[in-house]
Amino acid sequence: MSEGDGGRKEQGRGEKVRPVDLKEVRTRSIADRRELVGAAQFGRVTELSEGVVAFVKGLPDVLAARSLREVAEGICRARREGRPVVMAMGAHVVKCCLGPFVIDMMERGYVTAVAMNGAVPIHDFELALVGGTSEDVEAELKEGTFGMARETAEAMGEAAERGRREGVGLGRAIGELINERKLPHRDKSVLGAAARLGFPATVHVAIGTDVVHMHPSVSAGDVGEASHVDFRVLCGVVSRLEGGVWLNVGSAVVLPEVFLKAVAVARNLDRDSDPRKPANFTAVNMDMLRHYRPEKNVLERPGGRCYRITGHHELMIPLLRMAVLTAEEDGGREGRL
Repeated sequence: MSEGDGGRKEQGRGEKVRPVDLKEVRTRSIADRRELVGAAQFGRVTELSEGVVAFVKGLPDVLAARSLREVAEGICRARREGRPVVMAMGAHVVKCCLGPFVIDMMERGYVTAVAMNGAVPIHDFELALVGGTSEDVEAELKEGTFGMARETAEAMGEAAERGRREGVGLGRAIGELINERKLPHRDKSVLGAAARLGFPATVHVAIGTDVVHMHPSVSAGDVGEASHVDFRVLCGVVSRLEGGVWLNVGSAVVLPEVFLKAVAVARNLDRDSDPRKPANFTAVNMDMLRHYRPEKNVLERPGGRCYRITGHHELMIPLLRMAVLTAEEDGGREGRL
């Protein structure tokens, strides 16, 4: 002991800890315990001959499978009640060859609006034009040719100018351009489908993030004004989101930020209502990973009914579509959702 310590032992040193006597532990019957998982929630193993609907219905009633069902039911409910179902998507949705699935859900009325970051229309246009997209970034960057496709930039520049001048916004202008030019693969274009169906399609650009911003044929002023029209259009969609569904699919930053501001505008314009709307809606984040901004700006801060469905888009979006069709069949036959 050091001088002046008054004979006190240093706490935690040299003390023996006796083993706990487990004979004193109190137990109870399993019959008195509330179980979180039971046999009624088990999945059902299905055969190939039973088809996809049986497969979806056979998924276990737990965790992400339960979330998938509830999201699908929410989409069906929104469709019946004429409420928006918005798919806010990053570029990987299109790059993963999922345009036909999104288009089918639009044509069936299960998706009624699409919102995109600035990369989506680039890939969407290229797929419609040549049936392919997504260059080898590493190789092209070394050669100084990355992002220098002339046709893509010229089309984006023309659409931005038109979207600004006519006040239709960037998404609608690109979709109309794809359809008017009768691009050979336009049936795979999400923006072309939105223009054909008359659905809102908004593009939210961060200047400097997309390859077309490097081209002299693209005016930043046109892009900014056309994209701002789209933001205002999206605010109008979000103002009707009560009872609807917001699907954030593969956007980790831009669209979660845009959604938060659109909710702010909608509630500011409706600030005399009680509760402030939109208040009762379904918010879903679908991505390969969970990120900060979707968690905060899509799921937590706006205050909707929240779901997280994590997985690869090329698996989860086709599965979501089938879950929606299954829920619709159940609702139509049995009168329940």
